[in-house]
Amino acid sequence: MNFIRFSDLCAQGQARGRRVFIRADLNVPQDDDGRITEDTRIRASLACIEMALDAGAAVMVTSHLGRPTEGQFTPADSLAPVAQRLGELLGRPVPLVTDWVDGVSVKPGELVLLENCRVNRGEKKNSEELARKLAALCDIFVHDAFGTAHRAEATTYGIAQFAPVACAGPLLAAEMDAISKALSAPRRPLLAIVAGSKVSTKLTILQSLADKVDQLIVGGGIANTFMLAAGLPIGKSLAEADLLDQAKAVIAAMKARGAEVPIPTDVVVAKTFSADAAASIKKATEVADDDLILDIGPETTARLAALLKVAGTIVWNGPVGVFEFDAFAKGTEGIARAIASSSAFSIAGGGDTLAAIAKYGIDKEVGYISTGGGAFLEVLEGKTLPAFEILQKRAGV
Repeated sequence: MNFIRFSDLCAQGQARGRRVFIRADLNVPQDDDGRITEDTRIRASLACIEMALDAGAAVMVTSHLGRPTEGQFTPADSLAPVAQRLGELLGRPVPLVTDWVDGVSVKPGELVLLENCRVNRGEKKNSEELARKLAALCDIFVHDAFGTAHRAEATTYGIAQFAPVACAGPLLAAEMDAISKALSAPRRPLLAIVAGSKVSTKLTILQSLADKVDQLIVGGGIANTFMLAAGLPIGKSLAEADLLDQAKAVIAAMKARGAEVPIPTDVVVAKTFSADAAASIKKATEVADDDLILDIGPETTARLAALLKVAGTIVWNGPVGVFEFDAFAKGTEGIARAIASSSAFSIAGGGDTLAAIAKYGIDKEVGYISTGGGAFLEVLEGKTLPAFEILQKRAGV
């Protein structure tokens, strides 16, 4: 992908003395008293902010937080806790500016945090009037919030249209590079793992990937639907019988290209869905009417691990079983460890996937861990994200 990198502008001295507007993702979880409970997103944003400060820019940063109502600011919407934490991490005060749309006073070497951008009227609908006002605040717009890249809002898209320069910050650039490497010009074989409870939520992803990948591994409730489509019994397992034709179409599309959707040959079942349920391994052909399939079996895990071992590129979205329960976690652990030991370039995304990566401690072995759930899924669907589109367009200006 062709886009301007903020790191290049800084290295060339083009940010010195300039007004830099950074759209970050500082939407962190808070407890009932407004205290930040997990600050990963703030920490992840430091690289771009420090890059701008080190380059001698006058730095403005904004983000959304929660789901405020436009035009109706409340204390719960405030970025004040974020400003405090950001100041602690940077070792300097971070002033919080309210009512900033019509003008911001900030000098080179200074940093200000602009209050919750989603409180501004016109933000979510990408008002041109608001976007032009935001663009007038800066000389350089830096998009560094991949989690919002699938939304065309005033601080993610509109400002990029009208700012003198629009570029990608280090976080967004890394996402764009990883996605391009995995999907635009992948090293083959390209293998995708798509798992989750329902085919319906990921049908467009499955259909899009069926045209691209060499192996499409399905897991969770999605695998149950594919097993049913293949004529296998699934007992009382979660599945979507009304989507069997779509599942069969995905299998047929893959087969026509000489590719495959590996169907489980053995599974781990239980009579109830609970952490202490008795687990038993069964052949996929021998699932009883009162069985719940909660994981893939060891034979299937080994077969999939062998495919992962020889893959050139791996895209991973979703655990293949109920990995939160130890009795039904072996399949997901086997997949995770196979990805970790594979020489393939791997990119992983989605909340449950990140939880599995953390559980098995393989974060250092995964090529790239995507930080944006919704944006990552839309990329897998084959959509061009608004942020990618406008930044590539502006790179040609």
